Amino acid sequence: MKVLRTPDERFANLPGFNFEPHYVEVAGLRMHYVDEGPRDADPVLLLHGEPSWSYLYRKMIAVITRAGHRAVAPDFIGFGRSDKLARKEDYSYQMHVDTLAALVNKLDLRQITLFGQDWGGLIGLRIAAEHPERFARIVTGNTGLPTGDQQLPEAFLRWQEFSQTSPAFDIGSIVQGGTVTTLSDDIVAAYNAPFPDDSYKAGARVFPSLVPTAPDDPAAPANRNAWEVLRRWEKPFLTAFSDSDPVTRGGDRVFQLQVPGAKNQPHATIKGAGHFLQEDKGQELAAIVVDFIARTQEVNA
Repeated sequence: MKVLRTPDERFANLPGFNFEPHYVEVAGLRMHYVDEGPRDADPVLLLHGEPSWSYLYRKMIAVITRAGHRAVAPDFIGFGRSDKLARKEDYSYQMHVDTLAALVNKLDLRQITLFGQDWGGLIGLRIAAEHPERFARIVTGNTGLPTGDQQLPEAFLRWQEFSQTSPAFDIGSIVQGGTVTTLSDDIVAAYNAPFPDDSYKAGARVFPSLVPTAPDDPAAPANRNAWEVLRRWEKPFLTAFSDSDPVTRGGDRVFQLQVPGAKNQPHATIKGAGHFLQEDKGQELAAIVVDFIARTQEVNA
């Protein structure tokens, strides 16, 4: 495997992102994570999606840590300050699950509150289902856990085709296209920071093609197994989807109907937010997560 590492100077002086970097080694690769708040507090695990990185959580981290929680926001391999594999063929859904599970194990995270958006849900829900003893509650936003047995939205299939065929793959512009807010040039540049040139974008390019779209997809059996666990999941489970995401619209109802822990929860629809709801309504979303933790801690006390 050829491994690329984005130079540190690319991450200097990014607006709103003055967090100290932390690293663990997983499968011979360096994986970055933000780790803010008290180390002895229960962690909120914030998982980004495609093609963003932990920068997406900068607005949420402050709200979460002010409430006394520990905020842990990793960069998946191929994204952010984490190492990047140069060949698309070296990425797989299972690799992402394995490397994130290794980070969770190395940090020995327990009593986790998971928040997963986009691929953060596809990966995070797998890990929660496979290691339920480490998780206290789950919040999902604009995500799903496809098994290849259902037709995915046309908007996703168009995006999947674009990711594999477009000559240009400008990360900052893609994030801008998935927000309702108009991003400033320096924020768009911050989303581009991990990718000095196209050779660093193999992970971002290949991610959409790894989503299971057929029953015989390599990841389909493991995702079906994860759903079997989620259909018995009694721990608190909340959905906080946005009102303006054509790709995941309606996905919240799937969780609400099938996960027992989602029953009678105060599920939220965040208005005026696109696919990247953390960017559009980060503080509001973080407040929902913090309130959910407080309310379910009281119930479980």
